[in-house]
Amino acid sequence: MELAALASAAIPDLSPTGVVGSPDDPRDFSAAVVFDRQGSRWRVRSPLHEEAAMRLETELQVLSGFTAGIRAGLPFRVPSVAGAVRLDGMRTFVYHDMPGVEMELEDLTELGGKTAEDIGRVIAAVHALPADVVENADLPVYSADQFRQRRLNELDQAATTGRIPSVLLRRWENALEEMELWDFTPVVTHGDLHEDNLLVDHDRLVSVTGWTDLHIGDPAEDFAWLASSGNQSFTEEVVTAYWQHRSGGTVQDEHLLRRAVLAAEFALAQWLVRGLAAEDEDMSAEAEAMLGELQADVEEHGGQEISAAPAGPRAVPAPETEATPREEAAEEDASDEAPAEVDPSPEVRDSELDGSAADDLDDAVIVERDTQHEPVAVGHVESADPAETGDVAEDPADAEPTADTDDDAEAVSETADGPEPDETVEPSTTALDLDEVRQLDIRRPTNPS
Repeated sequence: MELAALASAAIPDLSPTGVVGSPDDPRDFSAAVVFDRQGSRWRVRSPLHEEAAMRLETELQVLSGFTAGIRAGLPFRVPSVAGAVRLDGMRTFVYHDMPGVEMELEDLTELGGKTAEDIGRVIAAVHALPADVVENADLPVYSADQFRQRRLNELDQAATTGRIPSVLLRRWENALEEMELWDFTPVVTHGDLHEDNLLVDHDRLVSVTGWTDLHIGDPAEDFAWLASSGNQSFTEEVVTAYWQHRSGGTVQDEHLLRRAVLAAEFALAQWLVRGLAAEDEDMSAEAEAMLGELQADVEEHGGQEISAAPAGPRAVPAPETEATPREEAAEEDASDEAPAEVDPSPEVRDSELDGSAADDLDDAVIVERDTQHEPVAVGHVESADPAETGDVAEDPADAEPTADTDDDAEAVSETADGPEPDETVEPSTTALDLDEVRQLDIRRPTNPS
């Protein structure tokens, strides 16, 4: 009932008659739906720590940027903030409740009808939002290369924990260093799109919530949750519908799903880092267990193709002069050394109203005039062992002359002066596959690195 009392403080005319729980991330928010005497429904979200409070403030900026004109052009509804009240320095927000209910991913993919078409249309509409919605809210804007470099930095950070299997570090690093894979046009991206933020009413997708991670970046991020569906035909239907609404059916990014699979896999490393930062042993152990399952599947069965390069060996790149954290982690993968410490996240605060209720209300009420995951299960696909290395041609200049005559010596000299053949080393490559990766709740910083 505490959330109902907060709703009353935020909305002067609200007289609660009932309250029910509302699905949300229990590590970040306390949420509920409150009923009033007029039969209206209000959704209340209260942050549990400062990072979550910042995310709600970010969402407020995003939703304020959705003008009446923008909202009218969207094929779905977005939340409207009705009011807020400050609680121990952090604001609890009250939203007009929207129609629709959340569905489990498996139920959503098996719903049939126009579900895939609706999801494709929704994602296309998000990616077509004007850049001003992001820029005016001072949210992150990444070029394709900046986004790739940011992922590499995150991979280095994950490697320093010493808890990421080396086979996964190599797999992800190889994909991140494959430039062709990252040739995409940045778009406005939801950043936290998954089944819990899609509301369905009468078998149609009607509302989208969770606008705390909006940014301009890789469109593949909004498809990562589909990589966990385990329903390839459904995913393909969504992608087909997406391109139909986005570009009239023309596929403008042939590596979209490869990067989506990579994002879904890499979410496990982000989940582990977050658990270590929060000093949450259960969360860290859960992430490590899932990483172990992914490692076993990759080593035994291979995995879904995330490389843009054709199958077959590639030339080995020149070694770096200094070892990176990823290389050091790979070398020490079998050791029992303790992982590096990670700074803990901000402390969760207790909730107490500051001052009088009237002062809070005068200071915090907001009215908009223009408005009305868990960890991963891994599947597999059989794959053949890749080629090891190719033969290296012997340099003729290294051959010792054996002739005693001047002519023989001259012949040897001509041989030594001839062009050297190219040396080629063909490394092993690994093809990997995921059948099922469930969406994780991973957060990005508000400013680009």
